[in-house]
Amino acid sequence: MEVKIGVQHAPREIVLESGQSVEEVESAVSAALSGKAQLLTLADDKGRKVLVPADRLAYVEIGEPTVRKVGFGAL
Repeated sequence: MEVKIGVQHAPREIVLESGQSVEEVESAVSAALSGKAQLLTLADDKGRKVLVPADRLAYVEIGEPTVRKVGFGAL
């Protein structure tokens, strides 16, 4: 699933493909925003971790991955 994270005072958003469920991502975001965690920690499909300070979160957008079409179409 695609996750976009907006960070305050940063010109670009963080975009990652995560294998985590929607519920896991929502739980991590809720914990970070409620003060239970100082960092929002998410893992991407390649096993890398993304850490964002909770006090710098502007927004988190959770969506489905876009399907990329491969091949040629007939005109």
